[in-house]
Amino acid sequence: MRITRNLMLAVASLGLVVPAVSVTAAPNNPTRPPQPTDGRLLASGLQGTVGATIGPDGALYVAEGRIGKITRIDPSSGKTTTFFSGLPPAVLPPEALRIGGAVDVAFIGTTAYALVTLVTSELGGTGVNGIYRLNGDGSYTIVADLGAFSAANLPPVYDLTTGLQFALQPIAGGFLVSDGHHNRVLRVTLAGDVGTTTQLIQFGNVVPTGLAVSHGTVFVSEVGPVPYLPAGGKVVSFGLADPAPSAVDVASGFSAIVDVEFGPDGVLYALSQGDSPSGVVNPADPAAPNSGKLLRVNDDGTFSVLVDELNLPSSLDFVGDTAF
Repeated sequence: MRITRNLMLAVASLGLVVPAVSVTAAPNNPTRPPQPTDGRLLASGLQGTVGATIGPDGALYVAEGRIGKITRIDPSSGKTTTFFSGLPPAVLPPEALRIGGAVDVAFIGTTAYALVTLVTSELGGTGVNGIYRLNGDGSYTIVADLGAFSAANLPPVYDLTTGLQFALQPIAGGFLVSDGHHNRVLRVTLAGDVGTTTQLIQFGNVVPTGLAVSHGTVFVSEVGPVPYLPAGGKVVSFGLADPAPSAVDVASGFSAIVDVEFGPDGVLYALSQGDSPSGVVNPADPAAPNSGKLLRVNDDGTFSVLVDELNLPSSLDFVGDTAF
């Protein structure tokens, strides 16, 4: 039987809604669940947004895959400025698949890196699926060709040989990268301009998305196969130094978990893109509109809802006690 891949839900390419909600230090205690609150719009009009990060200056940096740009957003005023441009833009039109080009951005020190996907000749593009170092002179250097690695190390079941890389997580010596089509997590070790790629863990049909790391443990959010059932939306974990053949379930119970992040209180939070849409669900369909949720991970493996009715969220970050 052929395994159905989600191709990452066509996430959040209609523009980035940035909710702001205070989080306070508290035990992950489901017997005292918080009351859901509302977010507020910080910035809009962005094109093809999926991943974001907090830069060394405390600002929010967002990848605009449609136009090959990294945009800086002031977390207080919402003012947007271009941080970097000229990356390979998305190849597929939005009506075909609303993801591609630069999908995530991360910093090592003050040096920025972008994760680019779905831009290879396999889809009619001319770019490289990989990690791009963003140089101060406006040029970029490709430090890891993840598409070439993927094509040379194919999983048991696949459609795209060059994969669909989704999230970029800095670690000591390099990065972790999730691949939501090949269903695995890769490790890229940097040595100057050269990145050496290895596979850390291969999943089944779960669609790994966001990444977080704490004390040698990797936490991964999972969407699950279509249709997006609450049981398939998970956060799982595995050891960074010596990953086991299978990950350990941390929490489940909400559909389409697309990111995971530790807050300033040391508590783990997750982001649900929302409920499965009604009717027939195709592999590239996003979740139902306005059904996304910001979640707190509880110690007993459940989630508590902090913010409800988000419209196709895809990335979670914190500045102080405020979630974006």
